[in-house]
Amino acid sequence: MRATVRDSIAVFSPQGFLDGNNSESLLTIEDIKATSNLKVDMVLVSLKKVIFFNRNGLDAFVKMFAKVRASNNVTVGFCDYEKKKFDAIIKFYENNLHFSLFKSLEVASLFASSFKNQNKSVLLFSEDRSQRAAMAIELHDNGHNPIIAQSQSEFKQKSDTENAYDIIVTDTYLGQMGQKVATRVTGNAIIYTVSSFLDTNIANTFNIAYHTNSLNVGFRLFIFDAYKVVSMNIHALNFFSKLASSAAEYNATICFAGLTFEKTPIAFKETLEDAGIMFFDQMDDILKNKDLLNELGASSAAASKNKRALNKVIVTELPRFIDATVLTIEMMTNSKAAKEAAKINNITINDKENKIASSIGFYGDIDGMVILVFPKEIAKKACELLIGEQTDDIEQILDSLAELVNIVGGRVKTLLLDQDIQVDITLPRTYPSVDSLLEIAQDKKGVQVDLSFDNDKFLFFLTR
Repeated sequence: MRATVRDSIAVFSPQGFLDGNNSESLLTIEDIKATSNLKVDMVLVSLKKVIFFNRNGLDAFVKMFAKVRASNNVTVGFCDYEKKKFDAIIKFYENNLHFSLFKSLEVASLFASSFKNQNKSVLLFSEDRSQRAAMAIELHDNGHNPIIAQSQSEFKQKSDTENAYDIIVTDTYLGQMGQKVATRVTGNAIIYTVSSFLDTNIANTFNIAYHTNSLNVGFRLFIFDAYKVVSMNIHALNFFSKLASSAAEYNATICFAGLTFEKTPIAFKETLEDAGIMFFDQMDDILKNKDLLNELGASSAAASKNKRALNKVIVTELPRFIDATVLTIEMMTNSKAAKEAAKINNITINDKENKIASSIGFYGDIDGMVILVFPKEIAKKACELLIGEQTDDIEQILDSLAELVNIVGGRVKTLLLDQDIQVDITLPRTYPSVDSLLEIAQDKKGVQVDLSFDNDKFLFFLTR
C-alpha cells in the first residue's frame, strides 16, 4: 500500500476490514521505508473506506507510526472517521495514545506547516481541557483564529450558528499531549475517583508512583471522590492508613468526600481519622471553601527531605526539556527566546515581583521535575489565548498556566519517547507567588536556565 501525498501530508488509505488478519499484509516494510523517505509533516491513515476495525487491525499502523516518527520526527495518526470510530480508538489505546487523531483531512491540514497563515476562523472543542489548550496554541501558531468552546452546551450553541466559522474542530486528539492519569486537579487539590467495593485491589489499581511524584512536585491536598463507594474492608483500611502516614511526611492532607458508613464499620472512620484523614459530606464543602482549600493545599517545606542529585541521564536530556519549553512559549508570545545564563545550583530568583510559577513531575525511565517561573504578563497572554478574552482573575490565570505547563510536559514526554526514554507526567502544580514556590524548591539543587522572551524574563529549573 503506497501513500498518496497532498502537499505536506502523506495518507495511507486501507479499505474493507482491519481485524488483524490482513493488516500486516496491507503494510510492508517497503511501504514504511518509502514513507520515511518522503519530505512531509504528517503521515496519516485514512479510515474513510474502512468498514470495520478492531485493536489488532490498527496495531500494524500504530507500529508504523512509531517507526516513522522516530526516523522523521513528523506527526502521525488516523483521520477521516465518525465519532463512533473516534471513541473506539480512544478506548483501545487510552493512556498509550502516542499518535494523533484528526476527524478529517481538512482538520489535519490546519495543523500542518504547509497550510500556515490562512487565517481560518476555527471553532474548537474537546472534552479534555488540556487538549483544548494544546490545539488552540497550535492553531494560533499556524496563523488561524481559534475560538474555544468551554463546554458541550457552548459548543452546540456556537456550532448551530450558520456560516459563523470556516471550520469546526471536534473529535480530534493531538498525540504529543502527556498521558492523563485517572485524576483531575482543582485549585491545587488532586482528586481521585473511587467506586464500588474497596478491597485489596485498591493497592493494585492505585498509581502510587504518580501519587509520590505529585507529592514531590508540591501537591499537598488529595481528595478521594467516594460518592459511589459502597463499602470497604480491612485491606482497604490498611492501604489508606499507610497512604496517610506517607502523606504526613510531606505535611500533606488526604480527604474523603461523599463516603457513607451504612455498610462500612464506623470504627473504620475513627481509625482513618486517627491516621489524619479528613471526611466531608460533599465535595463542595472543600472546593467552595476557599480559605480551607488554601490552607490544606498550601506549600510545605517538608518536600525538601527528598533531596536527590541530578544524574547524567537527566542532564544529557536537558536540551529536550529546554526545547519543549521554549517552543511552547514562543508559540504563545510570538517572540523568540534568548538564553541569558545557565548554572547548576539551588534555584535563584532575584526579582520576585509580578511572578507566578508552576512545577510538573516526570517519572519512569528517568524521574524529576521541571519548575517554570513566569512573568505574570506571559501567563495573562496564555489565559487570553486559551479562554478567548483578557482577564486579571488570578485563578483563571493560574489555571491557564497549568494548561501551558501541561503542554510543556507533554512535549517533553514525546521528545524523550523519540529517544526510547519512557516517562509519565504528573498534573502541574501552580504557585501564586515565588515565595510559595520556594517553600518547596529552595533546597533543591538542579540546572537553572535564565531565558528572555523579548523583555520578559523567564526561569527554567530542572531538578529531582
